[in-house]
Amino acid sequence: MAEKDDSGPSMAYRRVGTSGLVVSEIALGSWLTYGGGVHDDVAKECIRTAIECGVTFLDTADVYAAGKAESLLATVIADYQRSDLVIATKAYFRMSDNPNDRGLSRKHLFESLHKSLRRLGTDYVDIFQCHRFDDTVPVEETVRAMDDLVRQGKTLYWGVSLWSADQIVEALRIADATGAARPISNQPPYSMLERSVEESVLPLCEREGLGQLVFSPLAEGLLTGKYAGGRIPKGSRAESETYGRFLQEKMTDGNHARVERLAAVADDAGMSLPVLALAWVLRRTNVASAIVGASRPEQIVDNVQAAGVSLEAALVREIETVLSTP
Repeated sequence: MAEKDDSGPSMAYRRVGTSGLVVSEIALGSWLTYGGGVHDDVAKECIRTAIECGVTFLDTADVYAAGKAESLLATVIADYQRSDLVIATKAYFRMSDNPNDRGLSRKHLFESLHKSLRRLGTDYVDIFQCHRFDDTVPVEETVRAMDDLVRQGKTLYWGVSLWSADQIVEALRIADATGAARPISNQPPYSMLERSVEESVLPLCEREGLGQLVFSPLAEGLLTGKYAGGRIPKGSRAESETYGRFLQEKMTDGNHARVERLAAVADDAGMSLPVLALAWVLRRTNVASAIVGASRPEQIVDNVQAAGVSLEAALVREIETVLSTP
């Protein structure tokens, strides 16, 4: 019911949209984990494990643990060839009481990226992303600032995160009209339990050549199965008010029932539930990479098994039936 090509390396790689940038199908993120939610030594072990498993794409943001996630990442990537890695960071959220230290203004984008580069210990990032849309700043100002950062070589590409289809269209229109660099990527939440981007964002991005770098493909951990029936294991993220609030929002009776049925489907298909969930996200060719979080190295070892897995049509239909059942 699921096939994997074993002729090459265990990790598989895809281009980001129609750009020339290639990323690993499984990426490692640092939201709610590194720099705060996970002990630093464990975090470093997770990052090293990911890279050793073929993960080349590492995603972070200035706001993650108030810059500490970027700084921790720097301590590990310093041991690897920079050109072997694809590093992405983001800017938008408030970083201090300075009224200019937030949003997508030219001033904040330039200053934020330079601070991120210092924390990351690198001369450039591969993708600099607008973490949210900023309706207080003209889109043209943001597009021109990103274009200048690309031209300066501070970032090789730029992208957006959680922008609507209309907002992406506006940025593309301005970029095309001014000869500026287009965004190459969109970073939305996307999983079996969160499919809102399928309606308009994914079709638009497929037409316009933007690749998806999706986050929360395991629905904050709900699709790992460890919270079955609403159980909250001791020491898990769901226990924390700070780090578990997004997961707790997803812990509904309906989702618990779906996860229980999906676990049975995964078992019948001979794979773990996380691998099934990740392979389902990656079934879409427009999804370049699925960004996972990890608090233990063994989670990464399991997650990367989804790379290169092709789900048969019958299995996809079975999953759809489960998801559409109340």
